Amino acid sequence: MKMNRLGKTDLEVSELCLGTMTFGNQTPQSDAHRQMDMALEAGINFLDAAEMYPVNPIAKETIGLTEEILGNWFEKTGRRNDYVLATKHSGAGMQHVRDGAPITSETIPDAVADSLRRLKVDHIDLYQLHWPNRGSYMFRQNWTFDPSSQDRTSTLQNMADVLGALGREIEKGHIRHIGLSNESTWGTAMWLRVAEAMAGPRMETIQNEYSLMCRLADTDLAELMVNEEVSLLPFSPLAAGLLTGKYQNGAVPDGSRMSLNDNLGGRKTDRAFEAVAAYAKVADQAGLDLALMALAWSAQRPFVASSIFGATTSDQLAHLLKAADMSLDGDVLMMLDDTHKQHPMPY
Repeated sequence: MKMNRLGKTDLEVSELCLGTMTFGNQTPQSDAHRQMDMALEAGINFLDAAEMYPVNPIAKETIGLTEEILGNWFEKTGRRNDYVLATKHSGAGMQHVRDGAPITSETIPDAVADSLRRLKVDHIDLYQLHWPNRGSYMFRQNWTFDPSSQDRTSTLQNMADVLGALGREIEKGHIRHIGLSNESTWGTAMWLRVAEAMAGPRMETIQNEYSLMCRLADTDLAELMVNEEVSLLPFSPLAAGLLTGKYQNGAVPDGSRMSLNDNLGGRKTDRAFEAVAAYAKVADQAGLDLALMALAWSAQRPFVASSIFGATTSDQLAHLLKAADMSLDGDVLMMLDDTHKQHPMPY
């Protein structure tokens, strides 16, 4: 499998990353461990988790369970160093974690320590901030996002304080590199500027939603990522399962994400199903599987280091792994761009 460098780091990661947000809920530990074995066998060396996982639904009783499941695999197999391990620090509004406290220099040491304990490891390769304290335009909030109440001075001071705390965790060997999630172009630029000014650790990655159906990263953020060498780690490259085609014509498979989250986090719209049909037509004309085409498209984008995808079952994973090293030709890429122009941001 093709390997890419994360930001300016020395870490090389596979172009596909195994997402784990269903581990401990939709995916029991036995199948989760099977998926971790399968991913390694297929050439995937990158795992992404978060302290708040699993989701669908998020519950106080299951906070941290995904990390525990990963930790049990590391302990059982002794193969910690075979994976580049990423996890995330939850922030403002996540009531089940630290009562919804924002990300600060005070929350970081305990959050890192708790993740290390659950993961049963001595270090985390990539530690990410799950979303900005000031809010985000991700998760369909782009339609109403209003930054006019933000205070620039306090935002920049918080960034400096947080980078200081993260730097101390790096010095202790608890984490190796840091990244962002659900961030904006301005926010990413400020994190880089503050890091440079204080000679602190720099944000190497940004994990935002990105797929054929959600291409918000294609303009200002793409320019920043290319020029500043910040790698994109797309989540939901299959648009929460829409781009598998399994939800077309009113279908809701048992145990699927839509069976637990009826509107797929705001993605379920009439326009979304029309867009999926259009992308399915492109796949059919090219003799391709829709889901594999969507994953391959994400992996080929010039600013993407690794596309994070998940599978509820190991059987689903076996199918999706066929996207490894799959390359779309220029004609298919042109058809996909034309389809995007006809169906921009369908949710």
